[in-house]
Amino acid sequence: MRGVNADSQGMRSARTGIVAGRLAVPAGVLAAVVGAFAYVGAVDPNEPGHYPVCPLLRYTGVYCPGCGGLRSAHAFVHGDFLAALQDNAAAVLGYLGFAVVWTVWVVRAVRGRPLRIDLGTAHLWTLGVALLVFTVVRNLPFGGGLHP
Repeated sequence: MRGVNADSQGMRSARTGIVAGRLAVPAGVLAAVVGAFAYVGAVDPNEPGHYPVCPLLRYTGVYCPGCGGLRSAHAFVHGDFLAALQDNAAAVLGYLGFAVVWTVWVVRAVRGRPLRIDLGTAHLWTLGVALLVFTVVRNLPFGGGLHP
């Protein structure tokens, strides 16, 4: 009977090691994202001199889809979700999308399945058109609510 328990414990620790190995890459990605958000949360992008200015905004006065992304991340880290949406609504959707994809990735890794994201041409075009519409609307006079 002692051999049966020792074998089951050995298999359990082997399985734990395999699952830990599968979770190494998602954990590393999460650590990098958390580190980036911690830095942006600690170093306020609203104070000049900490981050470079968007070249498109500086030279043309046009807001790109990423303008306000750092301010949005700063507000998001501090729990001010309305300010985060106002600074860059597309970025907030990106943060939430990352959270969903990362969660699915972890669940699939624990189950031993690879993460497969099959974005077809239609999905990519839809995403591109949505970002283009967001960019155009935020630069029009009536899109002032989308300015960072």
